[in-house]
Amino acid sequence: MSYNNNNYPPPNYPPSNQQQQQHYGQYDGQYGGQHQGHNYSNDDGTYVVNPDLENTKYEKPHPSQNFDESFKIEKPRFNDWPFTIFFILTLAGFIAVAGITVNALRATYGDQGSGIYDDDSSFTMNRNTVILFAFVLVISLVLSALGILFVRAFAKTFIYVACILNVVLSIGTAIFYFVEHYYSAAIVFLIFGLFAAWCYWSSRRRIPLSATILRIVIDVMKSYPSTLVISFIGLVVSAGFGALFSVVIIGTYVKYKPNASNTGCEVGGGSCSQGKLVGVLVFVFFAGYYISEVIKNVIHVSISGVYATWFYLSNTQDAPRHPALSSFKRAMTYCFGSICFGSLIVAFIQLIRQLLNIVRQNFVDSWGGQCAMIIVDFIIGFINWLVQYFNKYAFSYVAIWGKSYIASAKDAFDLFRFKGMDVLVNDMFISTSLNFYALFVAYLSSLFAYLYLKFTRPGYNSNGDYYAPVVAFTFLISMQISSITLNVINSGVATFFVCLAKDPEILQMSHREELFNEIQHHYPQVYEKITTHH
Repeated sequence: MSYNNNNYPPPNYPPSNQQQQQHYGQYDGQYGGQHQGHNYSNDDGTYVVNPDLENTKYEKPHPSQNFDESFKIEKPRFNDWPFTIFFILTLAGFIAVAGITVNALRATYGDQGSGIYDDDSSFTMNRNTVILFAFVLVISLVLSALGILFVRAFAKTFIYVACILNVVLSIGTAIFYFVEHYYSAAIVFLIFGLFAAWCYWSSRRRIPLSATILRIVIDVMKSYPSTLVISFIGLVVSAGFGALFSVVIIGTYVKYKPNASNTGCEVGGGSCSQGKLVGVLVFVFFAGYYISEVIKNVIHVSISGVYATWFYLSNTQDAPRHPALSSFKRAMTYCFGSICFGSLIVAFIQLIRQLLNIVRQNFVDSWGGQCAMIIVDFIIGFINWLVQYFNKYAFSYVAIWGKSYIASAKDAFDLFRFKGMDVLVNDMFISTSLNFYALFVAYLSSLFAYLYLKFTRPGYNSNGDYYAPVVAFTFLISMQISSITLNVINSGVATFFVCLAKDPEILQMSHREELFNEIQHHYPQVYEKITTHH
């Protein structure tokens, strides 16, 4: 029988005990007692969504003005706490390194020139680069803020414009780099551009459903301005840490790079050597990526709690007060260990990618070797994206039900396994559009960095050796900032899909006419719910 919304009256939530017994009896008679989350027929021929009766451990959120009462957490409440300790140790180590390197940067202030063009130092990156990164931060902040304003005003147009602009700009940047004989960067940008074009062309038919979901997410954002507040706070925190991260990278070169003219070697914190430089840089990159991921995922979990509150309790009189603050409190306490666990996986992947980039820039000279390293970098980049995409759903489960990371990852895996790519590709389309906008911001920032180095001509880049590391680092920092800024929309979309896949009858009951009917029109399989609960 084909799906028809007229055959699906809104269910009573929660169902009575009598309804549960009737439901069990009918289900067991038809399917031999194997509950798999199908829908059932009433005597009048109508159909209702399976109310998840076979899983007695699963409890839907209850109306309450207390967030922790509405979204109860099973014991143990503090999950994955060893990873919290590991994160604290990493943060303490980064702060210690930052103190040493920033002090070296301060002590050698007079040796580094006083501005953009006044540059007496030629042995390593200096204040000229600090000014460059300051410009990059401003560009990333402004473009990211404009992106949020644009997507709020023009949801459907955003999907088109984001994809088209990324295709045009990335291919245009690749052509520019080919003209400049900067072939390695040109190939990377060309691959990004062609991939963006393929994604847009192959997924364009799913735009109606994607636009509907994006509109719902934006409407919830309007109803809960606290999501924008969280996004803004995340923007400020991420920008501040991005600035510190940039300064620490530069200070590490100033403090530990062995060179006869490097006065930083005389500053406290150890002598200069190539081994120390490499070792400290590896730790700084790892800590920087790890802390950035934790910041981003704390924001995601906090926003997910707000969207879950809207999905389950928006039409009740006893909805939690201050859901954003309560969700943030949960993210920083009960769920923080799980956030640190999932973030650690991504940080290791990003560190490996950065180390391979350093190897390619310093030890691979042949054309064949460069091409091979570019391919490897693309594969690792895809793995990084895949893990981050999976984590987004896993952390939504963490936010709503307060589970450990492993249990949430199992639920996320079931989401992919049971719902398939039919519905998830729409979320991927939205996510791809948002991520490509972040790429668009990163493209402009990295292009600015290249032009900045070319026209200011700092002494340390007299031979052009620092084009690659500065452009690559600029790209990564800008990508981090813009990604966290747009995380509010990504978080809303992921949480909406998780809740819709788990309990579609809630949306059918609370927003039947204005939302559920439109979703059902574009996606009839919305009635097939997931009933597993780890």
